[in-house]
Amino acid sequence: MARVVVVGSINVDLVVVTERLPAAGETVTGGRFGSYGGGKSANQAVAAARLGAEVAFVGAVGDDAMGEEATEALRTEGIDVSRMARLGEPTGVALIVVDAAGENQIAVASGANAALDAAAIAPTLDELLAAADSPPAPTADSTPAPAGVVLLGHEVGEDVVIAAARAAEAAGWPVVLNPAPARELPAAPLAVLTPNASEAEQLTGEAEPEAAARALSESTGAAVLITLGARGALLLEPGGSPELLPATNVDVVDTTGAGDTVNGALAAELAAGRPLREAAEFALRAAALSTTKPGARGGMPTRAEVDAA
Repeated sequence: MARVVVVGSINVDLVVVTERLPAAGETVTGGRFGSYGGGKSANQAVAAARLGAEVAFVGAVGDDAMGEEATEALRTEGIDVSRMARLGEPTGVALIVVDAAGENQIAVASGANAALDAAAIAPTLDELLAAADSPPAPTADSTPAPAGVVLLGHEVGEDVVIAAARAAEAAGWPVVLNPAPARELPAAPLAVLTPNASEAEQLTGEAEPEAAARALSESTGAAVLITLGARGALLLEPGGSPELLPATNVDVVDTTGAGDTVNGALAAELAAGRPLREAAEFALRAAALSTTKPGARGGMPTRAEVDAA
């Protein structure tokens, strides 16, 4: 089974669905409220698990009711949460407003995610990566699979990201980094970068995705997959040319979890030994399906649903 270790953020999402997004200083009434498991990294872990990967999550929650709720939500998905840290900070919370067209506004109180540090994750991560079994044998339509993939994000501190990337390198696991929110990239070994168009521009100063992809690949040596919403994604592999991968057309309800689905699906497919382009195309199909239901995780599909699409 493909193995994915996700290191990063876990939140509780408090979501209000309204007819339109409020302007600055405006109150929009008549919305519908829901509470969901969230945090970009935790969402990505769910996406990978639903697609059949064996997933372990390394992160932190508070010693509060929301922390138990967030942890249990991952456990219910079959994710290994035995290495979850409980800290003396509130569990992370995201406040999300979604309009009738599926667009959203998000504000996050990071809580325990911000308090997580390298010292808390390094020993358990070394143990987790070293304990992995041999990778599955390649099939006729796959390349030799790595022992697993480590999936990282920027909703935790830079020291956590660097420590996790270096532990992955030592264990021979490739790293997928979702640099969201955009900030200076870590001085650490990376296999794939997965910004959206806005993040790619912030990271490089290049407004055009192709130019941004080249700049990111040249500076890191990594492959780059820039997600472009309804346009699909731009893929640039080292030494290659940028290629636009189209999105699947669906009736959009909520785009909140689309980017997280891309990342979780990509990691799961790479861990299974799929070539990057094939893994990216699969991830885009999964992401499109994720937008057809409300909530960051509500529409995240199973492998059978993606194959059917």
